[in-house]
Amino acid sequence: MRMTSTKGTSMSLTHTQETELAGFPDYESSCSVDDGAGRAIRDVLDRVGDKWSLLLIATLQGDRLRFSELLKHIPGISQRMLTLTLRQLERDGLVSRTVHAEVPPRVEYELTDLGGTLIPIARTIGDWAMANHPAIEESRAAYDARR
Repeated sequence: MRMTSTKGTSMSLTHTQETELAGFPDYESSCSVDDGAGRAIRDVLDRVGDKWSLLLIATLQGDRLRFSELLKHIPGISQRMLTLTLRQLERDGLVSRTVHAEVPPRVEYELTDLGGTLIPIARTIGDWAMANHPAIEESRAAYDARR
């Protein structure tokens, strides 16, 4: 199978890659720049593939949490990045924001139904990352040693 990349170069897939893609009949056309599917895939991957989105989605699984609770549950995220990521996820319809009319105002975040559909995917990616991280670290160290 020959495919054209988004840069217009021709690529050949190995037999293994063709076999793996057999379950995705529209894969070849989805990689085309002409039909918009490639843009859709990149757009969604830009959102869920950033540093914090999947962690936020996993943290909100089955919970409605306040901003301060999210900060405690996600080590290393700054208030600014949490704010930006929540806004982006809310804009994409993956997270909902509820403001309660109290003094001081109470704001809670939770996954929407659409956001909940990402949980199995996030879990699969997380499991893969944990299982393969030692091998990746080893490969990085070997690569860096050769450089």
